[in-house]
Amino acid sequence: MPIEARIRELDARHTRLDSQIDELKKHSSADSLEVARLKKEKLLLKEQIQSLRTTTHQSLAG
Repeated sequence: MPIEARIRELDARHTRLDSQIDELKKHSSADSLEVARLKKEKLLLKEQIQSLRTTTHQSLAG
């Protein structure tokens, strides 16, 4: 899979997680452990996206 496609896929998952977290937070009965788990997953995705973007930029520059 080309890097650009992988970035788009990860970015879409990141956006979906953001929506899931927002929905969970709207409910007073939200499971704080689930919210924390989703936030951690979202952070990991963000880090992967940044890493891929850095790799892409380095490939284009070099």
